[in-house]
Amino acid sequence: MKEEKLKTISNLFEGSEIRSIWDSEQEDYYFSVVDVIGALTDSVNPRDYWYKLKIRMTEEEKSELSTKCRQLKMRSTKDGKMYATDTLDTKGILRLIESVPSPKAEPFKLWLANLGSERIDEVFDPEIAMRRAINYYRNRGYDDAWIERRIKAIINRNKLTDVWKKGGITEEYEYAVLTNEIYKAWSGMTAREYKDFKGLRKESLRDNMTDLEVALTDLGELATRELVKEYKPYGMDANKKIANIGGSIADNTRKDLENKLGKSIVSGNNSLNYQYEKDNLIGSK
Repeated sequence: MKEEKLKTISNLFEGSEIRSIWDSEQEDYYFSVVDVIGALTDSVNPRDYWYKLKIRMTEEEKSELSTKCRQLKMRSTKDGKMYATDTLDTKGILRLIESVPSPKAEPFKLWLANLGSERIDEVFDPEIAMRRAINYYRNRGYDDAWIERRIKAIINRNKLTDVWKKGGITEEYEYAVLTNEIYKAWSGMTAREYKDFKGLRKESLRDNMTDLEVALTDLGELATRELVKEYKPYGMDANKKIANIGGSIADNTRKDLENKLGKSIVSGNNSLNYQYEKDNLIGSK
């Protein structure tokens, strides 16, 4: 596997070093504010520019950014020592870019405007979003048969959340809790632990599974869906029990196949063409 630093949003800044830290609990990056300010302006003192910018902000802007701003220790590019640094998550950094009155910020603002326009177009014509997703997967090297299976898996996943809704499960975090029950029952890991095992961060877990891992995930979710339809559990506790049973059905299949193969089905491999650095992590295990 090729090892390189994944810069995510930093790729927008054309060579300027933007320090970032991955928060595994929030599943988001936190970027150095002064680095972004330095890349967007000609200021000789980005820290001072950031201070003055906060003074000029409206109360609404101040409130929005202050709630997202976190001081995290980052390694200085000057002396290599760790210092407390103002950071913002991805959404906060994009909001900051909109607030910077600098000509260098205009290309970023135009990029954000175009991105927003594309998403609005997709609201009126969802096929645009589907074509974008298909092209994304093709560019990543997935064949059309794989893409077709992936789309069907998304539809089946929605069918599962639909039956969960009838059982009083309506929040995204509740879906995540139940999904973790399925994963733990057949793989021994939560979705986050599974991602860590495969060396993933924000990437889709299912996109980085082997065919057998996908099949077991599908089986666990399909079994759970049918059990929910049959027994109609209501509330989190009752649905967790059913999700565990559904995952256990996939686990039985896993154990039977592993016994025949003589090796584990759960793989630490992924489909990434890059590898993350192991430093600059928050909440990692």
